[in-house]
Amino acid sequence: MGEEVSNKTQPELHDQHVVVDSVPPLQEKESDKPDPSNENVASPSPPFQKVEDHPAGKDAEDSVSKDVMLARVLTEKRLALIKAWEESEKTKAENRAYKKHSSVELWEDSKKASIEAELKKIEENLERKKAECVEKMKNKVAEIHRLAEEKRACVDAQKSEEFLEVEETAAKFRSRGVTPRKFFACFSA
Repeated sequence: MGEEVSNKTQPELHDQHVVVDSVPPLQEKESDKPDPSNENVASPSPPFQKVEDHPAGKDAEDSVSKDVMLARVLTEKRLALIKAWEESEKTKAENRAYKKHSSVELWEDSKKASIEAELKKIEENLERKKAECVEKMKNKVAEIHRLAEEKRACVDAQKSEEFLEVEETAAKFRSRGVTPRKFFACFSA
């Protein structure tokens, strides 16, 4: 696990050296050049540092390490800004998607509502037509029943008339004493 961390740290340092190379030349020159007015004068150092311990090579290493640290800070700042920008853009994209989802849901709901209203209207029309048809059929059934009653009445009236005729004819035959010919047609020669 410790090896992985050190391996990851080394490429970062390599990347940071690349960043140091990308620093504009003016900044490198200022940091690399010693200040001419301070060459003869010893720089004031904190009380706990010893000037004798730092040879000229150490100052060069300190300036390089300061450059590396500055490059690292600049890189981290740049990466932090990139990450903040990325998060901001993702949030914007998420908000746009949410708004579009909301508009799609509203569109879907409105279309569903219009379809349901149309379906309800069709159902009402069908119910009205069904009621009209049922009423027509009931009227037809009532008309058929009335006509059947009239026909029955006619049949009953005709039967009554025939009975009267038969009774009158039978009375005539009785009064004359003659038998009807049609009834005994098979017996008469």
